Amino acid sequence: MIFLRKVKLPVPVFFLFLLALFTALWIPRLRYISQTGRLTEEILSSADFRSQPVSDEMMRFVKSWDSPGEAAGLFWLESDFLREKTDLSVENLTERRERWAVLPGWSTYLAACQAVWDDVTYFPVASASNRKDVAVSFENSWLFGRSYGGERGHEGTDIMASVNERGLYPVVSMTDGTVESKGWLELGGYRLGIRAPQGAYFYYAHLDSYADIEEGDQVKAGDLLGYMGDTGYSKVEGTTGNFPVHLHVGIYLSPDGEEISVNPYPVLKMVEDRRLECNFR
Repeated sequence: MIFLRKVKLPVPVFFLFLLALFTALWIPRLRYISQTGRLTEEILSSADFRSQPVSDEMMRFVKSWDSPGEAAGLFWLESDFLREKTDLSVENLTERRERWAVLPGWSTYLAACQAVWDDVTYFPVASASNRKDVAVSFENSWLFGRSYGGERGHEGTDIMASVNERGLYPVVSMTDGTVESKGWLELGGYRLGIRAPQGAYFYYAHLDSYADIEEGDQVKAGDLLGYMGDTGYSKVEGTTGNFPVHLHVGIYLSPDGEEISVNPYPVLKMVEDRRLECNFR
């Protein structure tokens, strides 16, 4: 007959065991609670969301998913807007999405991300099939200082022309949508505003001229909107020459009825290789 003898653990060892058990059970839980706290009611108006930060790793991830907006939104939450490393991947995206989808505010946040990213099909400036000297460039100029009309931040991205000639570069719609505004603005010159299907407002400014298009018209992604110019910075309609020829692109959301601007640069980077070609006049 075998008798088992109880072994009494020394008190310090017992407490070390409890500490190890607590660590194994609760540290992941505390990390989860900390992460999910990132999805707040104010997230869409935050500087983090409005700046739409992007890295090369994130861009590769976004381009690999059917919904770029969902991929971007998840990447930001998982990485605390790129401040932390994340192991988010195509393989575990569905699992991570389910974790966030049960939280209040997820639907509104996801809809905003998809409105900015998912309707975009084309880069807004066509490329020339008949001229090698004609090109464009752009950089991340989000909230760079501007002084006309008072000190302010630049709420958009400027696509600059290599050939400083107004009326040369065709501007096309990045998305399907409805023409919501057309005409002169002091800052934007001749501009068009198009409301895309998921609610974002795409703003094209400093145009030289318009295509045959009016407010209320339906457009398809790739439709001609007009030509790049240098109009604006004046109360006098038709003013030109106050800056080089370029296209200002802006993206706006109204999640709670109050309009906010978001940085278009990452979306433009996503579609910079999706350019329609045509013969320039």
